[in-house]
Amino acid sequence: MLDVNAGREYARCDGMTRWDFVRLGALSAVGLSLPELLAREASGRTEKPLAKNVVVVYLGGGLTHHDSFDPKPEAPAEIRGKYGTIGTKLAGIKFSDKMTELAKLTHLYALCRGQVTGSDHHETATQWMLTGNYGLMQGGDYPSLGAICAHELAPLSTLPPHIAIPRNASFTWELGKAAWLGERYESFKAGNVGDGNWQVPNLSLLPGVAEERLTRRQSMRQALDNVAKKFEYSDALTSMDAFQQKAAQLVLSPEARKAFDLKAESDATQTKYGKDFWGRQLLLARRLVEANTRFVLVNQGGWDHHAKIYEGCDSALPALDRSLAAFLSDMSERGLLKDTLVAVFGEFGRTSKLNKDAGRDHWGNAGCMLFAGAGVHGGQVIGETDERGEYTVSRPIRPTEVAATIYHALGIDYEKHLISPSGRPVAILPECQPVKELWSGA
Repeated sequence: MLDVNAGREYARCDGMTRWDFVRLGALSAVGLSLPELLAREASGRTEKPLAKNVVVVYLGGGLTHHDSFDPKPEAPAEIRGKYGTIGTKLAGIKFSDKMTELAKLTHLYALCRGQVTGSDHHETATQWMLTGNYGLMQGGDYPSLGAICAHELAPLSTLPPHIAIPRNASFTWELGKAAWLGERYESFKAGNVGDGNWQVPNLSLLPGVAEERLTRRQSMRQALDNVAKKFEYSDALTSMDAFQQKAAQLVLSPEARKAFDLKAESDATQTKYGKDFWGRQLLLARRLVEANTRFVLVNQGGWDHHAKIYEGCDSALPALDRSLAAFLSDMSERGLLKDTLVAVFGEFGRTSKLNKDAGRDHWGNAGCMLFAGAGVHGGQVIGETDERGEYTVSRPIRPTEVAATIYHALGIDYEKHLISPSGRPVAILPECQPVKELWSGA
């Protein structure tokens, strides 16, 4: 299937009527744009979506699988590291003793011990994991998972459908790059919630712009939008003022103000998640899901421990364990996991043997991922590594399959072709399948 409306910053191949040109000129003169049509869904979909929303918790830098979800207690000391192991609710499955809370919640998620990215390079592996595509396409990058979701699915609220919650992201990919799909599908950056002075960008009025004035301007836009809806939808027209439109919607939207207000949470809930950036990021993610944000990307980076790995992990692993366990249990208790797919992964794992600097280096041949919600069968382990945790020996899962899993959950036709800026049809993903064991059992 082809979608000729992709790549909104480039000429369309379906043409425009005479009135389209009149309308475009008239609205351009006053800086107005058409709103996103809410009825747009992936027209090639033939099955019911399993989820309305997705939360990706991205462990940028590369989580050490040996010291978290795939310990090797029988291996030599330079491989097993300094941590002990603890049992989980799954018979015979052990975690690092730093993952005490998640060990109690294995019924809520599926653990995949066979991540194979195939690259040891941060930016390359990150791009692959967050697009599901390898390399570059002719004319530039592939769009990220969140950008495709925003392009293919109708928004469910006035909030941006694609929101990133960053933490000093090293690469633009870690924030959800739209590439040639255009600015309209870029992630909205919520800012660093761990900052004591955190304020959401565009959630306050610009100096000298009164709310009444902004409301009048939005009313003018809406009046013209209502007329324009009678005519053919112009994607180029919508993109003309996308940034201003998005900013105004956020400023005036009670939904947005409510969703981003972490102070509305009880002290008990904030304490459960943690009042550090780990907990605040995931607490915000839960609130954004409640506000029907389609795709939330949480960047929990900082895992690139080439030296003194235990100085970093002694605090980072318990923080991840506490905040992620709080998030999953809270989502479950509120009934939000039913309609939300949660995926937790980074760009790769880390080497089995500790190096001379007491660190672990990049390793694209093994790693761990977690999936929860949207009907995923919790309480299972998919995949296995060898006795050193060095190579995946059963059920490897590659970036294309991770992307297909996310699209499958949302009901997006990932075999669909979009028209690139060069005019060539480009499949959303290469030929692949989702990780079906997540729903059928390992």
